[in-house]
Amino acid sequence: MPELPEVETIMRQLKPRFTGKTIDRIDVLDPLVTAPQPPRTLARLTKGRNVADMARRGKYLLFELDSGDTLVIHLRMTGRLTATKTPLKSGEKDRLRLLVRFRGGAAIAFHDVRRFGKAFVLPGEKAAGYWEKRLGPEPLERSFNRKFLGGITAGRKRPIKSLLLDQKFIAGIGNIYADEALYAAGIHPLRAAGTLTGDEVARLVESIKATLRRAIRLQGSSIDTYRDTGGRRGRFQETFRVHRRQGEPCPGCGGTVEKIKVGGRGTYFCPACQR
Repeated sequence: MPELPEVETIMRQLKPRFTGKTIDRIDVLDPLVTAPQPPRTLARLTKGRNVADMARRGKYLLFELDSGDTLVIHLRMTGRLTATKTPLKSGEKDRLRLLVRFRGGAAIAFHDVRRFGKAFVLPGEKAAGYWEKRLGPEPLERSFNRKFLGGITAGRKRPIKSLLLDQKFIAGIGNIYADEALYAAGIHPLRAAGTLTGDEVARLVESIKATLRRAIRLQGSSIDTYRDTGGRRGRFQETFRVHRRQGEPCPGCGGTVEKIKVGGRGTYFCPACQR
């Protein structure tokens, strides 16, 4: 699933190209992509609107329109966005769910093999409440610090990895980056969140920020279907220290990386470095 670094990469690539552009129309080829919002509603609210700005919130991509509304795209598991100047060829239309057409001929194609991705228009007056109910703070913001993480872990018995993946507490962290950050901090993924010491909380905050920033610099991780807007692979997977390295030597101690399940998610760690 595209996580914070992948969506940030896509946003940074699209923003300079499409900010200020006018949406000519949006073709919805699969009504499931907008459900429960009717495709005609999305088309009506976006037609002729300028993209005033672009942003990211957690794993969501935001096209902020001059109407005050926001076109939101959530790639979910296998969604991909491709920027194009030319009409799509027949092979490129396979699994195409939505096509955002701009005046002048440029377009953004939304492909999704598993059909879990979503696109919808969020009215401006509902935006603040919508995100407040669903997402915690951004982990790269200054407000995400030792005090904040210590506050949400205190007294909690759930595994620390499960808490990191809970978008209501922290926005944007997914399976890949939770594994890598916990390894860098030397914290076992099954540790009860409330047992972390102050120093461990501080280390985890720094490892989360460092891991995400490094992944953004390398334009995300391509281990399944993720590609950037030009169809290129990310490179962060080339630097994985534990994720998807079951049975391989730990780069820190030479021990063997193991895999377990935490909250139903495949989880990779070094039992020697993360006790």
